[in-house]
Amino acid sequence: MSSTPPRPAPRARRLPRRLSQLYVGLALYGASSAFLVRAGLGLDPWDVFHQGLAERLGWSIGTVSVAVGALVLLLWVPLRQRPGLGTVSNVFAVGLSMDATLAVLPDAHGLVPQAALLTAGIVLNGVATGLYISAAFGPGPRDGLMTGLHRRTGRSVRLVRTGIELTVLAAGFLLGGTVGVGTIAYALAIGPLSQLFLKVFALPEPAEPAPAPAPTQARPAEAEAVPPRVAAS
Repeated sequence: MSSTPPRPAPRARRLPRRLSQLYVGLALYGASSAFLVRAGLGLDPWDVFHQGLAERLGWSIGTVSVAVGALVLLLWVPLRQRPGLGTVSNVFAVGLSMDATLAVLPDAHGLVPQAALLTAGIVLNGVATGLYISAAFGPGPRDGLMTGLHRRTGRSVRLVRTGIELTVLAAGFLLGGTVGVGTIAYALAIGPLSQLFLKVFALPEPAEPAPAPAPTQARPAEAEAVPPRVAAS
Protein backbone atom coordinates (compact mmCIF):
# COMPACT_ATOMS: atom_id res chain seq x y z
CA MET A 1 0.00 0.00 0.00
CA SER A 2 1.35 3.44 -0.90
CA SER A 3 2.21 5.78 1.99
CA THR A 4 1.79 8.93 -0.14
CA PRO A 5 -1.03 11.14 1.29
CA PRO A 6 -3.92 11.92 -1.09
CA ARG A 7 -3.64 15.19 -2.98
CA PRO A 8 -6.30 17.80 -2.12
CA ALA A 9 -9.07 18.25 -4.66
CA PRO A 10 -8.55 21.13 -7.17
CA ARG A 11 -11.49 23.14 -5.79
CA ALA A 12 -10.18 22.76 -2.22
CA ARG A 13 -6.72 23.99 -3.24
CA ARG A 14 -8.27 27.07 -4.90
CA LEU A 15 -10.73 27.85 -2.10
CA PRO A 16 -8.82 30.86 -0.63
CA ARG A 17 -8.56 32.49 -4.05
CA ARG A 18 -12.21 31.79 -4.85
CA LEU A 19 -13.40 33.28 -1.54
CA SER A 20 -11.20 36.34 -2.08
CA GLN A 21 -12.60 36.84 -5.58
CA LEU A 22 -16.16 36.46 -4.32
CA TYR A 23 -16.04 39.02 -1.53
CA VAL A 24 -13.72 41.52 -3.24
CA GLY A 25 -16.03 41.37 -6.25
CA LEU A 26 -19.17 41.92 -4.16
CA ALA A 27 -17.56 44.81 -2.27
CA LEU A 28 -16.55 46.45 -5.56
CA TYR A 29 -20.04 45.86 -6.95
CA GLY A 30 -21.57 47.85 -4.10
CA ALA A 31 -18.94 50.57 -4.43
CA SER A 32 -19.58 50.85 -8.18
CA SER A 33 -23.31 51.31 -7.53
CA ALA A 34 -22.49 54.13 -5.13
CA PHE A 35 -20.30 55.75 -7.82
CA LEU A 36 -23.28 55.80 -10.17
CA VAL A 37 -25.48 57.39 -7.51
CA ARG A 38 -22.94 60.12 -6.70
CA ALA A 39 -22.32 60.82 -10.40
CA GLY A 40 -25.92 62.00 -10.64
CA LEU A 41 -26.27 61.18 -14.32
CA GLY A 42 -28.85 58.40 -14.02
CA LEU A 43 -29.40 55.14 -12.17
CA ASP A 44 -28.52 51.76 -13.60
CA PRO A 45 -31.43 50.03 -15.42
CA TRP A 46 -32.41 47.71 -12.56
CA ASP A 47 -32.60 50.65 -10.12
CA VAL A 48 -34.69 52.59 -12.65
CA PHE A 49 -37.06 49.61 -12.62
CA HIS A 50 -36.99 49.45 -8.81
CA GLN A 51 -37.69 53.17 -8.55
CA GLY A 52 -40.61 52.98 -10.98
CA LEU A 53 -42.17 50.08 -9.09
CA ALA A 54 -41.58 51.80 -5.76
CA GLU A 55 -43.48 54.87 -6.92
CA ARG A 56 -46.40 52.74 -8.14
CA LEU A 57 -46.55 50.53 -5.04
CA GLY A 58 -45.64 53.09 -2.41
CA TRP A 59 -42.74 50.96 -1.16
CA SER A 60 -39.12 51.92 -0.59
CA ILE A 61 -36.61 51.16 -3.35
CA GLY A 62 -34.79 48.79 -1.00
CA THR A 63 -37.95 46.77 -0.33
CA VAL A 64 -38.75 46.59 -4.03
CA SER A 65 -35.18 45.50 -4.76
CA VAL A 66 -35.46 42.57 -2.35
CA ALA A 67 -38.89 41.57 -3.72
CA VAL A 68 -37.71 41.75 -7.34
CA GLY A 69 -34.64 39.69 -6.45
CA ALA A 70 -36.89 36.98 -4.98
CA LEU A 71 -39.09 36.96 -8.08
CA VAL A 72 -36.06 36.79 -10.38
CA LEU A 73 -34.88 33.73 -8.45
CA LEU A 74 -38.09 31.99 -9.52
CA LEU A 75 -36.98 32.45 -13.13
CA TRP A 76 -33.93 30.36 -12.28
CA VAL A 77 -36.08 27.22 -12.05
CA PRO A 78 -36.71 26.75 -15.81
CA LEU A 79 -33.12 27.88 -16.49
CA ARG A 80 -31.80 25.19 -14.10
CA GLN A 81 -29.74 27.69 -12.18
CA ARG A 82 -28.72 26.76 -8.64
CA PRO A 83 -28.14 29.32 -5.86
CA GLY A 84 -24.91 29.20 -3.89
CA LEU A 85 -22.86 31.12 -1.35
CA GLY A 86 -22.42 33.94 -3.85
CA THR A 87 -26.18 34.24 -4.32
CA VAL A 88 -26.82 34.63 -0.58
CA SER A 89 -23.77 36.84 0.01
CA ASN A 90 -24.85 39.12 -2.83
CA VAL A 91 -27.94 40.19 -0.90
CA PHE A 92 -25.94 41.44 2.09
CA ALA A 93 -22.43 42.34 0.93
CA VAL A 94 -23.43 44.56 -2.00
CA GLY A 95 -25.81 46.66 0.11
CA LEU A 96 -23.33 47.08 2.98
CA SER A 97 -20.56 48.08 0.59
CA MET A 98 -22.82 50.53 -1.21
CA ASP A 99 -23.90 52.20 2.04
CA ALA A 100 -20.29 52.41 3.29
CA THR A 101 -19.12 53.99 0.02
CA LEU A 102 -21.97 56.48 -0.03
CA ALA A 103 -21.05 57.52 3.53
CA VAL A 104 -17.58 58.68 2.45
CA LEU A 105 -18.05 59.59 -1.21
CA PRO A 106 -19.44 63.09 -1.86
CA ASP A 107 -21.64 64.06 -4.78
CA ALA A 108 -19.82 65.04 -7.96
CA HIS A 109 -20.35 68.61 -9.17
CA GLY A 110 -19.60 69.64 -12.72
CA LEU A 111 -19.82 67.67 -15.91
CA VAL A 112 -16.20 66.46 -15.97
CA PRO A 113 -16.19 65.03 -12.40
CA GLN A 114 -19.63 63.51 -13.00
CA ALA A 115 -18.54 61.87 -16.26
CA ALA A 116 -15.35 60.56 -14.63
CA LEU A 117 -17.27 59.08 -11.69
CA LEU A 118 -19.84 57.57 -14.03
CA THR A 119 -17.15 55.96 -16.19
CA ALA A 120 -15.33 54.63 -13.13
CA GLY A 121 -18.57 53.21 -11.77
CA ILE A 122 -19.48 51.39 -14.99
CA VAL A 123 -15.99 49.90 -15.48
CA LEU A 124 -15.74 48.94 -11.81
CA ASN A 125 -19.12 47.24 -12.06
CA GLY A 126 -17.85 45.13 -14.95
CA VAL A 127 -14.70 44.23 -13.01
CA ALA A 128 -16.79 43.30 -9.97
CA THR A 129 -19.11 41.14 -12.05
CA GLY A 130 -16.20 39.22 -13.56
CA LEU A 131 -14.55 38.73 -10.17
CA TYR A 132 -17.44 37.40 -8.15
CA ILE A 133 -19.10 35.28 -10.85
CA SER A 134 -15.77 33.67 -11.83
CA ALA A 135 -15.32 32.58 -8.21
CA ALA A 136 -18.00 29.94 -9.01
CA PHE A 137 -19.98 30.29 -5.78
CA GLY A 138 -23.15 31.21 -7.64
CA PRO A 139 -24.20 34.58 -9.09
CA GLY A 140 -26.66 37.04 -7.60
CA PRO A 141 -30.32 36.83 -8.65
CA ARG A 142 -30.05 39.24 -11.58
CA ASP A 143 -26.65 38.08 -12.81
CA GLY A 144 -27.87 34.49 -12.51
CA LEU A 145 -30.61 35.35 -14.98
CA MET A 146 -27.88 36.49 -17.36
CA THR A 147 -25.69 33.39 -16.98
CA GLY A 148 -28.71 31.07 -17.14
CA LEU A 149 -29.99 32.59 -20.37
CA HIS A 150 -26.46 32.52 -21.76
CA ARG A 151 -26.20 28.77 -21.18
CA ARG A 152 -29.73 27.91 -22.32
CA THR A 153 -29.73 30.03 -25.49
CA GLY A 154 -26.07 29.76 -26.48
CA ARG A 155 -25.96 33.52 -27.02
CA SER A 156 -22.95 35.54 -25.86
CA VAL A 157 -22.86 37.07 -22.39
CA ARG A 158 -22.55 40.47 -24.06
CA LEU A 159 -25.75 40.04 -26.05
CA VAL A 160 -27.77 38.47 -23.21
CA ARG A 161 -26.73 41.07 -20.63
CA THR A 162 -27.41 43.97 -22.96
CA GLY A 163 -30.84 42.56 -23.84
CA ILE A 164 -31.78 42.18 -20.16
CA GLU A 165 -30.59 45.68 -19.28
CA LEU A 166 -32.50 47.32 -22.15
CA THR A 167 -35.68 45.37 -21.34
CA VAL A 168 -35.55 46.31 -17.66
CA LEU A 169 -34.74 49.90 -18.57
CA ALA A 170 -37.77 50.17 -20.87
CA ALA A 171 -40.05 48.71 -18.18
CA GLY A 172 -38.66 51.07 -15.56
CA PHE A 173 -39.09 54.09 -17.81
CA LEU A 174 -42.72 53.16 -18.52
CA LEU A 175 -43.31 52.82 -14.78
CA GLY A 176 -41.96 56.32 -14.17
CA GLY A 177 -38.35 55.63 -13.21
CA THR A 178 -35.71 58.31 -13.77
CA VAL A 179 -33.51 57.74 -16.81
CA GLY A 180 -30.35 59.71 -17.56
CA VAL A 181 -27.39 59.57 -19.90
CA GLY A 182 -25.60 57.40 -17.35
CA THR A 183 -28.41 54.86 -17.52
CA ILE A 184 -28.05 54.49 -21.28
CA ALA A 185 -24.24 54.32 -21.03
CA TYR A 186 -24.49 51.58 -18.39
CA ALA A 187 -27.05 49.56 -20.33
CA LEU A 188 -24.90 49.56 -23.48
CA ALA A 189 -21.48 49.06 -21.83
CA ILE A 190 -22.07 46.56 -19.04
CA GLY A 191 -22.64 43.56 -21.34
CA PRO A 192 -19.32 43.79 -23.21
CA LEU A 193 -17.49 44.66 -19.97
CA SER A 194 -18.98 41.66 -18.16
CA GLN A 195 -17.95 39.32 -20.98
CA LEU A 196 -14.42 40.76 -20.99
CA PHE A 197 -13.81 40.51 -17.25
CA LEU A 198 -15.38 37.07 -16.94
CA LYS A 199 -12.55 35.93 -19.21
CA VAL A 200 -9.89 37.98 -17.40
CA PHE A 201 -10.73 36.56 -13.96
CA ALA A 202 -11.66 33.02 -14.98
CA LEU A 203 -9.98 30.48 -12.73
CA PRO A 204 -7.43 28.30 -14.55
CA GLU A 205 -8.48 24.74 -15.18
CA PRO A 206 -6.59 22.26 -12.96
CA ALA A 207 -3.92 20.33 -14.80
CA GLU A 208 -4.79 16.70 -15.32
CA PRO A 209 -2.17 14.35 -13.84
CA ALA A 210 -0.23 12.40 -16.45
CA PRO A 211 -1.34 8.78 -16.62
CA ALA A 212 1.11 6.31 -15.13
CA PRO A 213 2.85 4.18 -17.74
CA ALA A 214 1.46 0.69 -18.05
CA PRO A 215 3.77 -1.86 -16.39
CA THR A 216 5.63 -4.08 -18.84
CA GLN A 217 5.11 -7.77 -18.30
CA ALA A 218 8.43 -9.52 -17.69
CA ARG A 219 9.03 -12.72 -19.56
CA PRO A 220 9.62 -15.83 -17.48
CA ALA A 221 13.25 -16.47 -16.65
CA GLU A 222 13.00 -19.93 -18.09
CA ALA A 223 12.04 -18.54 -21.47
CA GLU A 224 15.23 -16.48 -21.49
CA ALA A 225 17.38 -19.57 -20.91
CA VAL A 226 15.73 -21.98 -23.35
CA PRO A 227 17.07 -21.62 -26.90
CA PRO A 228 14.62 -21.84 -29.80
CA ARG A 229 13.89 -25.31 -30.98
CA VAL A 230 15.56 -26.25 -34.22
CA ALA A 231 13.59 -28.30 -36.71
CA ALA A 232 14.86 -31.85 -37.09
CA SER A 233 16.71 -32.45 -40.27
